[in-house]
Amino acid sequence: MSSMTLSPDTYVARPRVVRPRPASDAVRPAARPAPRAVVRPEPRAEVVLTRRGRFVVFVAALLLVLGAALFLGATSVATNDAGTDQPTEAVMVGEGDTLWAIASDLAPDGEVREMVATIKELNALDSAMLVAGQTLYVPVSD
Repeated sequence: MSSMTLSPDTYVARPRVVRPRPASDAVRPAARPAPRAVVRPEPRAEVVLTRRGRFVVFVAALLLVLGAALFLGATSVATNDAGTDQPTEAVMVGEGDTLWAIASDLAPDGEVREMVATIKELNALDSAMLVAGQTLYVPVSD
């Protein structure tokens, strides 16, 4: 392996070329009209992140989201007191029964929608679809 070093003795600078300037009183040829200046918007500075920079931004955003979740989720809506038990009875779903029909048999006049919502909540139903033979817990009607 070889190495090369430069010393002041081995470095040769190129001579600088000086061109004479024309005299100001010299006659110049007729000049063409100057070209119009083109106004160009300044180029926007772009931020280029390295792989490490993208990772740092990702981790910072993740910490910000987790911090917000901990800060906003610190309060609990639940209480230590148990809720009141609602008296219910079991009803077997028959062939052709609908949740609306079962709720209309149990609900007082004009409150069928509220009874459907109550039955869905008691049985943790996502939809009103029922299957024949399914057991539903419904509030005891007075």
